[in-house]
Amino acid sequence: MRNYKTQMEAAKKGIITPEMEIVAKKEYIDPEKLRESVAKGVVAIPCNVNHKSISPEGIGMGLRTKINVNLGISGDCKDYEVEMNKVDMAIKFGAEAIMDLSNYGKTHEFRTALIEKSPAMIGTVPMYDAIGYLEKDLVHITAEDFLSVVRAHAEEGVDFMTIHAGINRRAVEAFMRDKRKMNIVSRGGSLLFAWMMMTGNENPFYEHYDEVLEILREYDVTISLGDALRPGCIDDSTDAGQISELIELGALTERAWAKDVQVMVEGPGHMAMNEIEANMKLQKRICHNAPFYVLGPLVTDIAPGYDHITSAIGGAIAAASGADFLCYVTPAEHLRLPDVNDVKEGIMASKIAAHAADIAKGVPHARDRDNEMAAARHVLDWDAMFKVAIDPEKAREYFESTPPADRHTCSMCGKMCAVRTTNMILEGKKVEFCDE
Repeated sequence: MRNYKTQMEAAKKGIITPEMEIVAKKEYIDPEKLRESVAKGVVAIPCNVNHKSISPEGIGMGLRTKINVNLGISGDCKDYEVEMNKVDMAIKFGAEAIMDLSNYGKTHEFRTALIEKSPAMIGTVPMYDAIGYLEKDLVHITAEDFLSVVRAHAEEGVDFMTIHAGINRRAVEAFMRDKRKMNIVSRGGSLLFAWMMMTGNENPFYEHYDEVLEILREYDVTISLGDALRPGCIDDSTDAGQISELIELGALTERAWAKDVQVMVEGPGHMAMNEIEANMKLQKRICHNAPFYVLGPLVTDIAPGYDHITSAIGGAIAAASGADFLCYVTPAEHLRLPDVNDVKEGIMASKIAAHAADIAKGVPHARDRDNEMAAARHVLDWDAMFKVAIDPEKAREYFESTPPADRHTCSMCGKMCAVRTTNMILEGKKVEFCDE
């Protein structure tokens, strides 16, 4: 029987939990150092007490950059088997988190199966599920109703929840005053904004924030403070609405920590490359170095069909500048629900961005696989290259699609391979290209 409710409470009491031991081993760091980081709130270990299949991961300062995969059932795409195939894809390629954004149909059954199956941490946005779960129109949902959905998700075993508590009346005033091209593009944020405007009430997640925290604390659910006013185009970035909400999130972070609830803070969005570093530093300062979870940022608005690339560019800059957790973006972003192939492309792009950032940040052992790849390429050992590649199957498929005459080269350079030529000269051999 553990004598603490949450990882943060244990850390404050000087207790190194089994989950901390696992994360410390994965990250090559001292468990005591990790405990100190969890106690300060600069690292979170989202790990619901009811998620029995989880392999714990840490998110935050000094750790590897983690990635999240979004999936779930929508009203236009209701194929549960396809969504489970996406889950399999996410697990296969090492995504540390999966967010179930289902907003239609048997969300409880899908989520329960997902939590039972997944070693990755599971996140949700209770606001998405509220209308279908409660079977009420938005204007008729009460604050108590919203809290009941939060409790239901917590009881099921969800590890972290996006709660848009920062879009209160003050943040809305700033948003309304400073006109935007794209207004509100957060689904949860737009629903809360509509509810507030139709009812005349304060944001229920802000007004009843202490009650939300009590529910989360009971099951050790990490709160992911949602950015309802994130920019939806590069022209809206770093505006009054975004910054006004960020200030509210900083205060909400401290209130959560006071109740031993772990926190992540969510960030933009769409943003030009030259603004990203400053935004990461601003968020860390205002939110007291809480782990930062970013969508993208997408660095241009004109690449539908290729937004996994625009996101990877922004994500690499963001993570190298301090972001801790990247939400993947697929080629289907802005266009349709992603299929399984889109999910794979999104995962690969996000993992590359995260890994590139970890190298830049000097995360322990981040370069190890790159050094292994260099060693394999030096001796032209293709099997070793495929083994260490981020996607071994695709690498092998490309190599074998146009096989070279000499397996010690590839079909691009053939015998004029620079590595082969240099190796032969250094070994005292003669380089010849013409047959006798």
